[in-house]
Amino acid sequence: MQTPLHKVKGMGSSHSGTGHFWHERVSSVALIPLTLWFGYAVLGLVNASEVTAISFLAHPVNAILMAAFVIITLYHIKLGMQVIIDDYVHAAGAKIALLLLVRFAVIATGAACLFALLRIASL
Repeated sequence: MQTPLHKVKGMGSSHSGTGHFWHERVSSVALIPLTLWFGYAVLGLVNASEVTAISFLAHPVNAILMAAFVIITLYHIKLGMQVIIDDYVHAAGAKIALLLLVRFAVIATGAACLFALLRIASL
């Protein structure tokens, strides 16, 4: 049962569903231009040498766009996996373990990608 105040505020029983929904939508909208840029960049580097690819990512604008693409993509993945785990995993222990595993994987992947970008930019 929801009180009229919760209906107006848009909060369900968990008090966070609406915010999670909007974070997913905003991150997906942000990924549209970033994915188009990423596709354009990858197609432009198809037959390029390693030096060309590194010099492409060493350019500040390309490094910032790549970092934004990685961060927003990983955040969107985390949100999506959280919904899947919440919907389909019913055992409390398994749910917590999987949510922690997803969070750890996202943080580790993001850290590795950003470290690689910083190394490339410092060359």
